[in-house]
Amino acid sequence: MDRHGPVFGVPGIFGVSGSSKAPGMFRISGILKGTGLKERRGVKEGKEGIETMSMTKTTPILNNKLFLYLTEFFAGMSVMAVELGASRLLAPYFSSSQIVWTIIIGTIMIAMALGNIYGGRSADKNPDPDRLYGRILIAAIWIAAIPVVGKYIVLGISAVLVFTVNTNFLIWAAFAACMVIFVFPLFLLGTVTPSLAKYSVDSLADSGKTVGMLNAANTIGSIIGTFVPTFISIPAVGTSVTFLIFAGILLALSLLYFASGRRGAVKGAVAAVLFVVCCFAGKSGSFAFWEKGLTYEGESIYNYLQVKENDRSVILSTNVLFGVQSLLVKEEGLTGMYYDYAMAAPLMTEQEDPGDCKVLILGMGTGTYATQCRNYFGDMEIEGVEIDEKITALAREYFALPKDVPVTTYDGRAFLNAVEGRYDVIMVDAYQDITIPFQMSSVEFFTLVKEHLTEDGVMVVNMNMRGSGEGSINAHLADTISSVFGEVYTVDVKGSTNRELFASDNQQMLSNLTAHRQKVAAEDLAAMMETVEGQLTAYEGGSYIMSDDKAPVELLGMQVIDELIRDEVALYKQIYEEKGIKGVLDAL
Repeated sequence: MDRHGPVFGVPGIFGVSGSSKAPGMFRISGILKGTGLKERRGVKEGKEGIETMSMTKTTPILNNKLFLYLTEFFAGMSVMAVELGASRLLAPYFSSSQIVWTIIIGTIMIAMALGNIYGGRSADKNPDPDRLYGRILIAAIWIAAIPVVGKYIVLGISAVLVFTVNTNFLIWAAFAACMVIFVFPLFLLGTVTPSLAKYSVDSLADSGKTVGMLNAANTIGSIIGTFVPTFISIPAVGTSVTFLIFAGILLALSLLYFASGRRGAVKGAVAAVLFVVCCFAGKSGSFAFWEKGLTYEGESIYNYLQVKENDRSVILSTNVLFGVQSLLVKEEGLTGMYYDYAMAAPLMTEQEDPGDCKVLILGMGTGTYATQCRNYFGDMEIEGVEIDEKITALAREYFALPKDVPVTTYDGRAFLNAVEGRYDVIMVDAYQDITIPFQMSSVEFFTLVKEHLTEDGVMVVNMNMRGSGEGSINAHLADTISSVFGEVYTVDVKGSTNRELFASDNQQMLSNLTAHRQKVAAEDLAAMMETVEGQLTAYEGGSYIMSDDKAPVELLGMQVIDELIRDEVALYKQIYEEKGIKGVLDAL
């Protein structure tokens, strides 16, 4: 038989040499006589060509390249789905800030790069498709296990690092969680592309076309894997089930491969059983698993959402570790939070009756500020902007938001760009998890707010992290606002990390507060306004001006979180040093 060119035994997949051992032998893909390419094992070059290398048993399904392209497609889809799922798994604990996204993307790229290197070397050393689909099988079970054990790993890592890391806790904790939970399965999926390139290239004449098709399949899968979790699966069934869906796809792909070759029955059965166990154990999706009797727990496109209720109030949280985002006081009294301080804003305007004020709330949440204003000032005209429509739905269902208070589902800044109306009071209370969005912290944004205020209008900003020291996040925000408004006052909220800032070009805003607070009928609010007036401090602007081009709010926010965590755990660190872990557990 002519040995000066390849003879193909399995069309389009592996060429079989003219050797008498052809039925059980596969040609090494892409190696032709005269190319100068070398293999480490089982290959001997000579004038007559290249000898073949022993491979695994044939698998009928590999006769069709479509299956290989589908493998590449679903691998790419699953990588992106896991990446988006990672952000949702970590967000309730560490936020979904750009910093956390950077950590997720970076660690995933590390995993994929290492997988590409290992996959290529493994395919050259032993180009057995069984190995590749075995790796995909393991990746599928690992991903299916994430909803079961992922949240415990996150909290375990956090518990260890909170006592050992003094700075950048959230960064280190998020990075460690990503490395432990996500790197290994994505490393395994990273081996897919180089391995499939090895199996699917018939000759150097069409290698470019084949590799291009593989990359196209991977890219198309990645595109679908980006949109489906964000817009379909996570909002509809949650993060946990999303992980299980894509793990199931990978599992089915591997089982189909092994079933085609009538082997791997034991590993397939074990994998299927483990997957079923994960489906039952991980479908609950409760991030705050230690919380009992939650009124509501779910997810939206933007947030993890948790509603809990006690005898006094109903509370919304979008992060299980940090803070309360909104609440409803059942007895219609003061909240005991920053909303009470912000009630001073309508009293600072020229309106004799604060109920005549027209109010805009950017970052409506569940409407706590709107509800409080209605309770104390009557039927004032209030409009809200909230980017998460699911939060608005919760506001109507659980937080008694008045039906006649309109809420626009939109970004706060985009809303101001789209409307022309003016308001007596604009409250800025928009947050992405625990940090203010950068586009709503710049001089351009606050200039836009000013343009939508009446001549004597007042802006009130909730600064939820009271940073200390030179160049803190509050110094940046206050300096930026001071560069836009002529009058700026701040007051610290007792018993919390919040600070309220009031800004206007009306020099009479304080005298207005003095005059109008005396007309407040409700005794609790009148006393609160007296406290606010007594604690207001004029702010002298500095040089920390944030712009659309440079607004490092997330890094600044992380610094404040480090301070808060250090303060919170200082006592427990002391107990740990004196009494060990048992002492800490006893103290908790």
